[in-house]
Amino acid sequence: MKEASPPSLPVPPRDIATLPELRLSTQFLLTGGLLLLLAMVGAGIAVTRLVAEATINHTAAYSAVFVQSIVAPFAEELGRQGTLSPSSLSRLDELMAGPAISERFPYLEIWLRDGTVAYSNSPEIIGRKFTPPTALSEAFAGEVVSDFTDLQTAEHRSRGFEATFLEVYTPVLAASGEIVAVAEIHEIKQPLQDGLARIRLISWLAVAASTLVIMAGLYGVVRRGTRTIERQQAALLVRAAEAEQFAAANRALGVRLRNASARTVEIHENTIRRLGADLHDGPAQLVGFAQLKLDEFAAASSPGARTRLREMIRTALAEAIHEIRAIASGALLPELHALTLSEVISRAVQAHVMRTGAQVALEAVPIVVDVADAARACVYRFVQEGLNNAYRHAAGGGCTVSCSLDGNWLGITVSSRGRTPPAARDEAAGPRLGLIGMRERIESLGGTLTLETDDRGRTRVTMSIELQGGLLADEQDQGRDH
Repeated sequence: MKEASPPSLPVPPRDIATLPELRLSTQFLLTGGLLLLLAMVGAGIAVTRLVAEATINHTAAYSAVFVQSIVAPFAEELGRQGTLSPSSLSRLDELMAGPAISERFPYLEIWLRDGTVAYSNSPEIIGRKFTPPTALSEAFAGEVVSDFTDLQTAEHRSRGFEATFLEVYTPVLAASGEIVAVAEIHEIKQPLQDGLARIRLISWLAVAASTLVIMAGLYGVVRRGTRTIERQQAALLVRAAEAEQFAAANRALGVRLRNASARTVEIHENTIRRLGADLHDGPAQLVGFAQLKLDEFAAASSPGARTRLREMIRTALAEAIHEIRAIASGALLPELHALTLSEVISRAVQAHVMRTGAQVALEAVPIVVDVADAARACVYRFVQEGLNNAYRHAAGGGCTVSCSLDGNWLGITVSSRGRTPPAARDEAAGPRLGLIGMRERIESLGGTLTLETDDRGRTRVTMSIELQGGLLADEQDQGRDH
């Protein structure tokens, strides 16, 4: 039979799996990526539009300077006459017919304020009056205006335009600063479109690269923070699990402590009753017998009777004193303070042999750890009670006491041949104080006690206790100093 050992402290978990949910960094990547994508699209559209407008305005400004250089010599003539002479028209035709100009600027018109075309390298519209375009009115207000060709206007339909151009309207100023006409030049838009496409591509790439850099930087920060939070969360979960387990262990230990306290009171009362019974049934009876014989001795008259009664009284008192000393020797511990644990075990075995005459085999390794007196007393009482139980209940057959030290753990075993009678093992059969007292004494010091009986009929009682903390003499002295 093996008695249940006290519950050990639960081991806290070393790893706790994270919950199956999206990590904070993943949530940020999804949400932040979507928001940054929307921001990138908006920024890209705005940047490309601004860059395109700036490019078109720059091209229009360049074209306006070019047109001014062409029509400036004819400004005074237009201001005086409102028309151009045939020689002026021929000169403008020659300028516009040059390959360097015609390949990029295929058409040029000079508009008067009322919508009349004063010059065009399309002769069929010279002198014709058209509805002034909106850009024309803005140019007469002093602004350089650029726009793409509206193929639905009358001047373009009359010439059968099918391709669109970049139209640049430039005020023509006389020497007095008065705007006398507006020059409209048509520029082929393919080079401009190619430049705009390249600028848009570069702008989108720049915006996308900037967005990716920002996203990568923010994601790195959030990722590092997520890992820190996850480590802290895992540590908190471990600490919470440990705290819960320690709380459960403390509750169990509290119950054991209350039970131990109750059993200690019961053991104390039973010990007093047993001691009283031993004194009453032994020495008290002998002293009472001596007292009765003392009255007979006082009444006796013959010397022979008095001598006989005196010897009977002396014998009874001697036996009473002997039993009192025997009881006291079992209740009192010998001087153990200067002994090692090996010597304590040997002293307990020798005392049992001298008292009972039984044979006990001692298998003890040298243990020279300097322990506190409480540990010495516990070891002595365990060996004493173990051998007494073996002597009483197993006829003391083949008793062996062995001890070992594994690290800080001390183990002592008392074994004997022969099974312990059921009545001796059953606590309900009576106040069996030995085993209960041993367990309470050992568990009060943080140890355990086990009782085993194997199939061969050998009974083993084993105590196991860790020698640390207050059980070591030097640490106990330090605690007293503090």
